[in-house]
Amino acid sequence: MRRPLQVTLLVLSGLGLLQASLFTDLCLRYVKPGMRPLLILSGFVLLVLGIVEAVAREGRKERGHGHGHGHGHGQHGGHAHGAGPQDDEGGHHGHDHSAIPRVAWLLLFPALSLLFYAPPALGAYTAARQPAKAVPEQDSFDPLPGTSPLPITLTDFTTRVQQDRSLAIKGRTVEMSGLVTPVSGGGSWDLTRIIISCCAADAQSVKVRIYGSSVPPANTWVSVTGNWHPGGRLGTKSAPVALDAQTVKKIQRPSNGYQDALPFPSG
Repeated sequence: MRRPLQVTLLVLSGLGLLQASLFTDLCLRYVKPGMRPLLILSGFVLLVLGIVEAVAREGRKERGHGHGHGHGHGQHGGHAHGAGPQDDEGGHHGHDHSAIPRVAWLLLFPALSLLFYAPPALGAYTAARQPAKAVPEQDSFDPLPGTSPLPITLTDFTTRVQQDRSLAIKGRTVEMSGLVTPVSGGGSWDLTRIIISCCAADAQSVKVRIYGSSVPPANTWVSVTGNWHPGGRLGTKSAPVALDAQTVKKIQRPSNGYQDALPFPSG
């Protein structure tokens, strides 16, 4: 790969990372907030490397011109015609290996996309194509607070419904938040939280089926209050992880959108 393309890729990639992580919050669509400082540092490193390489290349070109002028008179000597054709840099006759493979130019597209077209955050399209994340097994449960509605994460709700033999969730009005994922057949939809451990590549989804409400637009963030939707045997795997909705309220996407977190307090 020729050096001009290398310099261009380094600079564009560095600017793209800085655009996504330092000047905007775009990086939070793809990584956890804790990864942001590393992305900023990487952006600066790539940008500096590109600038250093560009300056060094110009220096080599200037030295090359000076060297060529210094030996110009030797071109007319007896060795001028005896020496075979030579290339510009290696001094050896042969094939030109400096040509850029056409496929190398495709590397520019990811760098440019960071600057001019940022892919959207993970949402309903991803969640609809994933099975719900398995929740860990739990043997004992603390008593639930008396708050009503009870703020609860989707994971905790799932665990209470399918593993808590004390049936503490029965009859309780709970509140959860997440994004809307439509399901086939209509009449219900999934409240979803997409969870990432590091970046979008390891994303998993936790879901609660919602009944008794019209289906909001896909990818809408909502806060839902309601009661467990009866079915099967509560406290066992046969119990559906589902909610009969009482209220569904549209909210802004929270800053911790890639965590299964408690809903933000109302008001």
